[in-house]
Amino acid sequence: MKKFIKRDIDKPKLTIRTFLEPLLFLAPFLIGIIIFTVYPFINVLLISFQEGYNFLSQQFLSYGLENYRMIFQDENFINSLKNTGIYMFTVVPISTALAIIIAVLLNQKIKFNGVFQTAYFLPMVTSVTAVGLVWKWMYNFDYGIINYLLTLFNVDAINWLNDPKYNMPALIIYGIWSILPFTIILLLSGLQNINEQYYVAARADGAKPFRIFRRITVPLLAPTIGLVLIINIINTSKVFDELFPLFNGRPGSAYSLYTVVYYLYDMFYVKWELGPAAASATILFILVFILTMIQLFIQRKWSNY
Repeated sequence: MKKFIKRDIDKPKLTIRTFLEPLLFLAPFLIGIIIFTVYPFINVLLISFQEGYNFLSQQFLSYGLENYRMIFQDENFINSLKNTGIYMFTVVPISTALAIIIAVLLNQKIKFNGVFQTAYFLPMVTSVTAVGLVWKWMYNFDYGIINYLLTLFNVDAINWLNDPKYNMPALIIYGIWSILPFTIILLLSGLQNINEQYYVAARADGAKPFRIFRRITVPLLAPTIGLVLIINIINTSKVFDELFPLFNGRPGSAYSLYTVVYYLYDMFYVKWELGPAAASATILFILVFILTMIQLFIQRKWSNY
């Protein structure tokens, strides 16, 4: 009986060249990641444990948890955590639900579909500061268009930007509008990757539109929805650009609308207390990381195909 020797022809032999060649292609990207991501992260983490850190002299007294103790005893930081949480857990689900509906409508073959897509995606190429100033005008108590529309329905004008109890709703409405375009783009790309044959077979079996949406569209769109939720959680946790133009650089009309990033900005650029600023940034990273891991776990359980 002849003996056949099986050669492992699929597995290339590892040499110095085969190891270094792909590394050279990745080197520019890896160097950029190390310089602009890894090093700043490690530096901020170290500064958060350095007590009495002096930015000018780059010196500190000792390592410890004083910066963390300081921020957790600061009422502004506690309010920033609460406000960021309220903003995140309100804006993300509402914007995602609206984006799914709009993306499904834009995915239909209707007249002037290109015009509608351009109208929804236009905010992505517009300056955040410029858009914020426009929303500030729209929220104006005396001549804002939002209050004008409310008066058409016999609703009293609301002092959105000067009454503290309406500051958060104003920020949430603006936040939902600002993240809709990118969310719609991702969901629309996910919808266009769904095989049309699933819908043809469902319609042939007499399935109603809502049942098709619930049984086919949502399950097959689940990975994209999970990605959208993760991206929007990260983006809304860093709310700052929307807050700054609405309230003239202040955290709300009565300084009650602190967010974590605004607190970081205030401690770093205004008060020059880098230790507490680095500690707040570390806490934000930990919270977002935990939420992202929870979302990934739920997404794996959600996938049913």
